[in-house]
Amino acid sequence: SFYNPALPSEATLEAPIAMSFWDVPGVKAGVNTGDAAWGILQHAKANGYAIPAFNCTSTSTINSVLEAGKELGRPVIIQFSEGGAAFIAGKGLPNDKGVLQASILGAVAGAHFVRAVAPAYGIPVLVHSDHCAKKLLPWFDGMLEADEAFFKAHGEPLFSSHMLDLSEEADEENIAICKKYLTRMAPMKCILEMEIGITGGVEDGVDMSGVAKEKLYTTSEDVWAVYEGLNPISPMFTIAAAFGNVHGVYKAGNVILRPELLGDYQKYAEEKLGTTKPLNFVFHGGSGSEKEKIATALNNGVVKMNVDTDTQWAYWEGLLKFYKAKEGYLQGQIGNPEGDDKPNKSYYDPRKWVRESEVSMKQRVKESCSDLKNAN
Repeated sequence: SFYNPALPSEATLEAPIAMSFWDVPGVKAGVNTGDAAWGILQHAKANGYAIPAFNCTSTSTINSVLEAGKELGRPVIIQFSEGGAAFIAGKGLPNDKGVLQASILGAVAGAHFVRAVAPAYGIPVLVHSDHCAKKLLPWFDGMLEADEAFFKAHGEPLFSSHMLDLSEEADEENIAICKKYLTRMAPMKCILEMEIGITGGVEDGVDMSGVAKEKLYTTSEDVWAVYEGLNPISPMFTIAAAFGNVHGVYKAGNVILRPELLGDYQKYAEEKLGTTKPLNFVFHGGSGSEKEKIATALNNGVVKMNVDTDTQWAYWEGLLKFYKAKEGYLQGQIGNPEGDDKPNKSYYDPRKWVRESEVSMKQRVKESCSDLKNAN
C-alpha cells in the first residue's frame, strides 16, 4: 500500500520522532516519486499540513529552497514553469512555438540538478512542473519522454509530478486530455495535478486578469466530474479547484478567496463515496493570502500550495538591501569610501550578492512552510 493511514499523527507523537513523514514507506532524502511521493502528500492531508511548492528559475533559487528545507527538516516541492524552465536552459537558446525545445531541456536539466544535490540536504523533495496550457503541450510531451526514458533505466520517473492547466478549455475537453495523459503517467506512478476553474491574475506571461468572476469559483459538480474521470485510471492526481484564487500579490481584501468552498467539494464527494476527505487539493495564487484563509484551506484537504510572487520579491530584496548597504563599494572596480585605490572585488563577486538573495529567499521559504504548518 502506498500509504498507511494507521501511521501515528504528528499530534500524538513524542517530540523526538515528530518528523513522522519519514515513516511513510519508501520516503528518502532526495527526490521522491511514486508511492513515496504520494504517501508524503497523504501524510500531509492526514496531519493538517501542506507542502509548499516554489517556482525556481536557477540553481541558486533551487538551493535557496533546499537550504530552507534542510534547516527546517521538512519536505519541500521544487517546480518549474515553462518560462522558468527555458530560463534555466539559457535565454540564448531557441525556444520555438510548438516545439519549446529550451523549455523541455531546462526542465529536464533542472530535475537532474535537483536529483544530484537534494540527497545532500537530507530532506524529501518532490520535483514538479507547473501550469501547462494546451498551447504548451509539446513541453509536457518532452518532459514525459524524459520521464519514460528515466523510468526505463531506473524504475521511476524523472519528475515526481506534472501539472496540466487546461482550465481555459471546456471542462469536457479538459478532463478528456487529462485522462489521456494520466493513462500514460499511471504505469510510472507519476502524479498529475490538474486545474478546474480559472486562477486569475498574470503568471509566466499568461494573463487571466480579465476573466469573468464566476470562472474563479468551481462547483462541486465540476470537481466530482474530475474525480469520476481520473480515479479509475489512477488515484494519484490532485485538483487545483478555483475558489477565487489570483496569481500575483494584491492588497488584502481585493481578492475574495473562499476556501470554505473546498469543504463543500469534499462533502459532495464524501456523500458519493462514503469516505472522509477523498479529494486532494492544490492552492494556487497563494502569495499574499491571509493566514486564516490558508488555515481553512488546510482543513479542507489542501496538500500543496504554490508560492512564486513572494519568493521572487524576497530574492530581489536580498540584493536590494545589499546594494543599499554597500553602495559606496559598488560604483567601480577600484575606489570606495576607504580610499580611491581600494579594490571592490569582494563586493561585486556574484557569489557575494547572489548569496544575499539566496538568504533572503530562504527566509521567505521558511515562512511559507510555517504558514502551511509544514514544521516540526
